[in-house]
Amino acid sequence: MPISAATPALLVLADGSVFQGWSTGAKGTAIGEVVFNTGMTGYQEVMTDPSYCGQIVIFTYPELGNTGVNADDEESSAPQLKGIVARNICNRPSNWRATQSLPDYLSEHRIPGIYGIDTRALTRKIRSGGAMNGGISTEILDPEELLRQVTAAPQMAGLNLVQDVTTQESYEWTQATDAPWKFRAPQQEDTPELTVVALDFGVKRNILMRLASYGCRVIVVPAHTPPAEILKYNPDGIFLSNGPGDPAAVKEGIETTKALIESKKPIFGICMGHQILGLSLGADTFKLKFGHRGLNQPAGLKQQVEITSQNHGFAVAAESLNADVEITHLNLNDQTVAGLRHKTLPLFSVQYHPEASPGPHDADYLFEQFVNLMRERK
Repeated sequence: MPISAATPALLVLADGSVFQGWSTGAKGTAIGEVVFNTGMTGYQEVMTDPSYCGQIVIFTYPELGNTGVNADDEESSAPQLKGIVARNICNRPSNWRATQSLPDYLSEHRIPGIYGIDTRALTRKIRSGGAMNGGISTEILDPEELLRQVTAAPQMAGLNLVQDVTTQESYEWTQATDAPWKFRAPQQEDTPELTVVALDFGVKRNILMRLASYGCRVIVVPAHTPPAEILKYNPDGIFLSNGPGDPAAVKEGIETTKALIESKKPIFGICMGHQILGLSLGADTFKLKFGHRGLNQPAGLKQQVEITSQNHGFAVAAESLNADVEITHLNLNDQTVAGLRHKTLPLFSVQYHPEASPGPHDADYLFEQFVNLMRERK
């Protein structure tokens, strides 16, 4: 599209910074927390990850939309973020799997975006000033008026967004990882099927696929499901999913997890689930300055390193962990807690995404550890 035919758009941050660009996707106004993702691939997975609910995502890779979109790469039924920011947008994708262009996909789902701005300068501003609220608009081109709306929006700290993304009905998930994408063959053993109840704080489809690939019967339940109802399924293990917002604000999920811990059944948490498990064990969480969002975050301990996919703005405070909980992984960029486990109970969690699609897949073995833990306890 020639610039002469493009619709002007405005991005304003809560600190008063103004970026002028061009509209892509839907017309309108979107306000949310502005964060950045450093992945060079996987923009569709990012947009449909429920953990991005309430956020405007800056994509640091300069070209977005080259491979279009397709239904197979969605992590949920629709985009979950508020808006996108890019350096350049491709309107005519070139990929054999593409079924739609990125701008058309965003328009269909009423997600506004802005492109043609200096995303490097914008990312540096977020890195130095921290994640903050911002607004994209094609309607409000007066920076002061858009700033007024941005400053009136609620802050991410203290915000419970799980209620906006959790399933409203329980369902059984059966689809495993598609054959062309099976990067690791789980060991097949002649053992009874394992039942896993997944507490949905905003679960990604690829997590459910990996559990199914390891031979689990997966039952997904809403985040507000009472512990007694969860235990009626007689699960061999309980999974705590990823999700958006401030984990400390998800009071119901924390209380439910505390009750489930009393059952002494194996529990595995990822991302928000990791934070919920930590809070249930008496730890505290805190908001990171700009979070970890990308595909190349190093995590490990004792000279073993995994390259991981991460997407979170909060972390478990190491100094608040009780003596019966040990740290299994640290984020090696800033030494924040990236994994923990209980010393006597069958509980463990990681802050990152071992199911990452696209990869890396260094940490996929954690699903096998969960399965083995359930088999030992069955």
